[in-house]
Amino acid sequence: MPGRDLELLAGAARAAGDIAMRFWRQNPQVWDKGGDHGPVTEADLAVNDMLKATLLAARPDYGWLSEETPDSADRLAAGRVFILDPIDGTRAFVAGEDNFAVSLAVAEAGRVVAGAVMMPAKNRLYTGTIGEPARCNGTVIRAGARGDLVGSNLLATKANMEPSHWPGGVPQLKRSFRTSLAYRLCLAAEGRYDGMITFRDTWEWDIAAGSLICECAGARVTDRTGAALRFNSPGAMTAGVIATNPALHQAIMARL
Repeated sequence: MPGRDLELLAGAARAAGDIAMRFWRQNPQVWDKGGDHGPVTEADLAVNDMLKATLLAARPDYGWLSEETPDSADRLAAGRVFILDPIDGTRAFVAGEDNFAVSLAVAEAGRVVAGAVMMPAKNRLYTGTIGEPARCNGTVIRAGARGDLVGSNLLATKANMEPSHWPGGVPQLKRSFRTSLAYRLCLAAEGRYDGMITFRDTWEWDIAAGSLICECAGARVTDRTGAALRFNSPGAMTAGVIATNPALHQAIMARL
């Protein structure tokens, strides 16, 4: 079933990307969701509507967790649940940048079993499913092998390098950034960066698909305490994410 789910997600992700591209750089309507929730555009809503209709028609017994749909506790009783962000990196999308993603996943018993991340403006589709290698546009990808934290290149926001996070001293490394968390995970999965970290609590829909793709690429993916990520939780959040190869993951955890 994970393989069939991945096929469904991959097709839906490409269709969602097509919709997003109709609005990209076309001055889409934008609203502020208030609080710390950021913007939402008419593209986010159009993609969400299509995905909900398509995916639930194909799997009517699955639960549903999306950034752009009011949450329902009904998903907690579902055997499998769709976890998705119609457009991850909405700020980049609004700015006309190409680093936005469509992130789709299926989780079962707290674990993601299939995931697809589409980068519409880059025409890249990242995929992963249990027991299979991670792929980008069909080509197998692997996480990097660097084990030394000093000199590594990690995807992280500036806030993650505050001394309060690193009691042993802030490590000397190169920090890079992309708006979309899903894309950061995929970049780590294909070894273009040594890994990604975010210590703040993180919405499940931003990381569900990318975390599995990273794991399928040979990375170790945990929360900031080193615990395994669990999905379809009542609060729909994880305690941050650390995703890199096992040796570098160990080196990071030793410094926190």
